[in-house]
Amino acid sequence: MNKVILMGRLTRDPEMRVSQGENALNIARFSIAVDRRFQRGGEKETDFFNCTAFGKQADFVDRYLKQGTKILLSGIVQNDNYTNKNGEKVYSVQIIAEEIEFAESKNSSGGGAPTERPDPSAAAGDGFMNIPDGIDEELPFN
Repeated sequence: MNKVILMGRLTRDPEMRVSQGENALNIARFSIAVDRRFQRGGEKETDFFNCTAFGKQADFVDRYLKQGTKILLSGIVQNDNYTNKNGEKVYSVQIIAEEIEFAESKNSSGGGAPTERPDPSAAAGDGFMNIPDGIDEELPFN
């Protein structure tokens, strides 16, 4: 089985490309920084992973993610080995993203002033919950 689940922040804005050929496919490349769960000597350690998303996932990455966005990603690990110009074999891996979700709200990542959340138990007189203005700006779909 080949499955990886990572939570981290984008280290840079994603790069979007379109594959060549008759069935063109959107490809988004990005990297994420993942903090290790345990610390050594009081120092936080971080790992960096290169990630690639294809098709609709690539469209999502291009449209909604930017440097600093915290995401939860599940996918597979794939070898990305190659021979460089000097004839030396370079070994690396990349993460192929299958599912990507936001790991925090837009406001908690510094995207703006916090929006007051409605209390689900506080219903208006007609039985419906009061939704504050502007909350739909946090949703990735409209």
